[in-house]
Amino acid sequence: MSRSSTNDPDGSPARSHTLAAIVSIGDELTLGQSLDTNSRWLAQRLVERGIVPMEHLTLPDDLAGITAALQRLADDHDLILCTGGLGPTADDLTRQALAQASGDVLIEDAVSLEQIRTWFAGRGRAMPALNAVQALRPSRGSAIPNEQGTAPGIAAHISSAAGDGADCFCMPGPPREMMAMFDSHLAGLLRPPAGRTVLTRSLHTMGLGESEIAARLGDLMRRDASPLVGTTASWGMVSVRIRYEGPGPAQEAQRAIRAVEQRVRESVGQWIICEQEASLAAAAVDALRRASQTLTVVESCTAGLLGSLISEIPGASDVFAGGWITYSNRLKHSQVGVPEELLAAHGAVSAQTAAAMARGGLERGGADHCLAITGIAGPSGGSEEKPVGTVYIAHGNRHPQGQHALIDVRRFQMAGDRESIRQWSARSALAILWYALAGRADTPLLRQTVRELH
Repeated sequence: MSRSSTNDPDGSPARSHTLAAIVSIGDELTLGQSLDTNSRWLAQRLVERGIVPMEHLTLPDDLAGITAALQRLADDHDLILCTGGLGPTADDLTRQALAQASGDVLIEDAVSLEQIRTWFAGRGRAMPALNAVQALRPSRGSAIPNEQGTAPGIAAHISSAAGDGADCFCMPGPPREMMAMFDSHLAGLLRPPAGRTVLTRSLHTMGLGESEIAARLGDLMRRDASPLVGTTASWGMVSVRIRYEGPGPAQEAQRAIRAVEQRVRESVGQWIICEQEASLAAAAVDALRRASQTLTVVESCTAGLLGSLISEIPGASDVFAGGWITYSNRLKHSQVGVPEELLAAHGAVSAQTAAAMARGGLERGGADHCLAITGIAGPSGGSEEKPVGTVYIAHGNRHPQGQHALIDVRRFQMAGDRESIRQWSARSALAILWYALAGRADTPLLRQTVRELH
């Protein structure tokens, strides 16, 4: 497939890419050993260009299965994007499957072979003979350079008896290599449909369940509505997604999106924390930065997860001073000054201990805010009084006049397994901080059963 031609490989005029399928290939994905993040990223890039992803497919390393899937997808889609299966080992079968699906044979691409040799030479190594297989491509296809690794991509056309077939672009599985290849080489090969616009808008909420959000949105979520409104939930955050798809200029689509967004905000605006691709942690960091304030954390059952979420945000060091992991009572006492008699009287999982952890984090960390978490993540350790999932989250806020600290402690009864409880706890703490910084500390949070002010 010529990168500059407006024709398909058979010489016919090139069609627009209206409907797309995204295929992720690898046993590690189907077996749950690795998480597929490529599909989401690619889907977002396609929508930005007005191309609608209609199907996401995850396949094991099976030659017949991959071949059959590509042939089926070519019947109903204009574009197929594949990731994975371009390595040098016997279980990397994407190039063979693409050749079979397109009725072609594999040949060696001399330019690709030299690029692979150069990649190894730049690291002071000779190219292993095994890697030569990565230079193979269908004879009627073309290679796509990979500046980040040894696996060139492949572009080819898969014909279909049911229609015009599909253009297929195969990229390596490692996200860094895939993203660089798409941005540098593939984005310019896509042919969005003329006169058609696809726009999306995402509003992320925290504090209400998905069913309650849906009830508040009402007829905005009708499946025949335009723009279309839907919800997705992940670790306590419910995202409201608005999508416009149709003919007309982008300005018309933007007006339609804004009108629906206004109605969404009228229904659930109190719980909207961040938008688009921003995360809850990023929203909390931005809120601290706008307030010119800083944060420390003291963690027990989350064991550093809260601090990790915050430190993933670029520039978080502007506002995040650090924190303590105080799993044991001994460290709660020695590191952040929780009184031993308090621990003996109330236990490690209590409102009193959470408040003392937050107060100690404020005093010893010198920050404006401290988030403290203590709880029972399970699967053992629960009791009738404090079952598994009991979590206390304390927010300590240094008084602006330097007087006593304000400590807000909330008890949650989290559901799910150990990892779910830990994730819910860390994200609930971030939401509590964000609401406080927004001047909305009284916004009710789902799963909260007790609120105590100290």
